[in-house]
Amino acid sequence: MTYVELQVTSHFSFLRGVSSAEELFSAAALLGYPALGITDRNTVGGLVHALRAADTTGVRLVAGCRLDLMDNTALLVWPEHRDGWSRLTRLLTLGKSRAQPGKGEKGQCFLHWEDVEAHAEGLVAALVPGEADAADARALGLLSDLFGERAHCTLTHRRRPGDAARLHALDEMARRHGVRSLAAGDILYDSPDKRLLQDVVTAIRHKCTIDELGFRRERFADRHLKPPEEMARRFAAFPDAIRASANLAERCTFSLRELSYQYPDEIVMSGRSPQEALERLTREALAAKFPDGVPNAYSELLEHELRLVGRLRYASVAKAMLGSCRAGLH
Repeated sequence: MTYVELQVTSHFSFLRGVSSAEELFSAAALLGYPALGITDRNTVGGLVHALRAADTTGVRLVAGCRLDLMDNTALLVWPEHRDGWSRLTRLLTLGKSRAQPGKGEKGQCFLHWEDVEAHAEGLVAALVPGEADAADARALGLLSDLFGERAHCTLTHRRRPGDAARLHALDEMARRHGVRSLAAGDILYDSPDKRLLQDVVTAIRHKCTIDELGFRRERFADRHLKPPEEMARRFAAFPDAIRASANLAERCTFSLRELSYQYPDEIVMSGRSPQEALERLTREALAAKFPDGVPNAYSELLEHELRLVGRLRYASVAKAMLGSCRAGLH
C-alpha cells in the first residue's frame, strides 16, 4: 500500500514552513504521491492555494490542520466529511477569538482538550508526540477516549541519539492505549535546497542572526518530501504505520469543492423551494413584460438561465430579490 505524506507545513504557517502549496504539490507529483495532507499550524488559510495546486498536479489534497493546545500538546486533525470540516473551522474560530490581536506570535489560537472534545465528531486525529514520556502517555489516553478508532500517534524520525528506541517506545505506548501509529515526515519544505531558507525564517522567528541560531535551528536536514518508497524503507519496522497513512487518506474524503456560499433562508412562497419560487416569479415577470406574447429568444434565454441557476444551486442567493420582483407584478 502506497505511503501518503499527511504532515506537511506550507508557508502559511508563518515563519515555520518555507514552501508554497504550488511547490509542495509539484514535488509530490514528481515523486509519485497520490495525495498530500496539508496541516498548517492553527490555520486552514492555505488550503485554497493547496486546492488549486492539487487541481493542477492531479495530487489529491487531504485537508487538515495542526492544533497547538494550551498544555503544549500538538494534534493533527483531518475532517472526514463536510460536517467534520464545519466543526474544525468552528474550533479554530473559538481558539482565535481568545487570542489578543497584536500580542504574541502571529496566528495564536488558544484551545484546550475540552474544546477538542466538543468538536471531535467527524475528525480524524493524531498526536505529535515528544519523547515517549508520561506527558505523551496522558495525551494518548485522552486522544483514545475522544477519538476511539480515529486516534493515531505520529512516528517521525528526528535524527537524534536514541531515535530508533524512541519510535519503538511510542509505537508500544500507542498500542497500549488502543491508538494506531501513523508514519509521517513532518515536512517543512519541498526539496533539500530549501534548508538554508528554513534556517533564515527560523532565525527571524527567534529574532536573532543565523550565526546566533545554534541549536534552535531544525535539528535534521531532511524535512523535505521524499519518495513514498523511501519512506516505506525508513519505516520498515512499522509497516502498519505506513498502511495507516494510506488508510487515513482514503478515509478523509472531504474536499473544499463541497463548499458553497449559502444565503440565509427566507420564506418567499409558502410550500415552494427557492428554485421553484424563482422560476415562477421570473416567468410571470417575463409574461407581464410581453403581454402580446414572449419572443422565443427571451423565453429560451430565461429557461437556459434557470437551468444554470438550478445546477449551481444559486436560487437561494436570488431570494432577496424575489420580494421586489413579486411587488413589481402587483
